[in-house]
Amino acid sequence: MSSLRNRRRSLTAGICIGLFLLLIILLKTVDVRPIGPMSSSVGLAALNDAFNRVAGRHEGLERVSDLLGKLALLIAAGFACLGLYQLVTRKSLKKVDADLFALAGLYAALVLVYVFFEKCVVNYRPLILDEAKGMEPSFPSSHTMLSVVIFLSAAYEVRRRLKDVTIQKPVCIALAALCAVTVLCRLFSGVHWLTDILGGLLISAALLSLHRLAVSRFARKKRAKKAAAKKAPAKRAEVRR
Repeated sequence: MSSLRNRRRSLTAGICIGLFLLLIILLKTVDVRPIGPMSSSVGLAALNDAFNRVAGRHEGLERVSDLLGKLALLIAAGFACLGLYQLVTRKSLKKVDADLFALAGLYAALVLVYVFFEKCVVNYRPLILDEAKGMEPSFPSSHTMLSVVIFLSAAYEVRRRLKDVTIQKPVCIALAALCAVTVLCRLFSGVHWLTDILGGLLISAALLSLHRLAVSRFARKKRAKKAAAKKAPAKRAEVRR
């Protein structure tokens, strides 16, 4: 069963990465027009411009998404503190929960994706938010990535760590709701093109699938070590006989 799930996770990650790369190719080659600020070019211009006109500009939604983004960072910091606490109390990196290492890897991958697309710009925002900064890269939406990756990975951790369903379920629902609200606020705030949000969702889905795959493999190795440790005394006893 776990191997089937892992194959599905690998397939999901591969499909999402493939679609993400295809979206980038389309943005750089199809219907590229200077519809952005200072005549900056944007691909799939008809789609992006039409949605941008319908969505309009809503600063209140932008502020909400900014606040929820900060909340996501606090949650990530909370898990980092949990890992540090385990390291201090257990006095060994090997004794820190393996899923926390997988979570750290997920956060590191998120940062790498953000930094990469800050340097390798696909397109710029539909508007200039800060005259001092000028045009800012907007693909993929960093708030979308932040909320989807952190809120949903936190929900996954809650399901793994909290066995009391009366607490687990509402916490997971709340985290999923926070994720959805952040993405929707960012989508309709007017500070992103539609394809920025879509790109953020695709790469986030890929990262989450790879994260769950890593956790599953860590757990399988842990079970294998425990099984080997149980068999070792029995083997030694047989040799003595």
